[in-house]
Amino acid sequence: METIISDNAPAAIGPYSQAITHNGLVFTSGQIPLCPKSGEVVGGDVTEQARQVIDNLEAVLAAAGAGLDTVLKTTCFLADMADFAAFNAVYADRFVGKPARSCVAVKQLPRGVLVEIEAVAAIR
Repeated sequence: METIISDNAPAAIGPYSQAITHNGLVFTSGQIPLCPKSGEVVGGDVTEQARQVIDNLEAVLAAAGAGLDTVLKTTCFLADMADFAAFNAVYADRFVGKPARSCVAVKQLPRGVLVEIEAVAAIR
């Protein structure tokens, strides 16, 4: 097992790592729409926030030797299922390989954000 750290993604805001690799797979922690440099929330709507989340996720995956194109499964959390269509538009644009996915609405996300995504990907 190896702990993955990327300076191009926000630092963990709790007692966890950005990702862990094991047996050719990378397991990411959930990414939220934080600016990697400032740690501040980016975006005022789900579209902007989803773009930042996927950028952060892509940075963590790259540090592990993976990419959005090697993602096998995502778990997506939305603060409001009314944002499902707008979120899907961003998601479909970036996850062109259509990995397996779960998407659920939750009562609240850290820092009051609208979206969080975690992933399992194959390492190249």
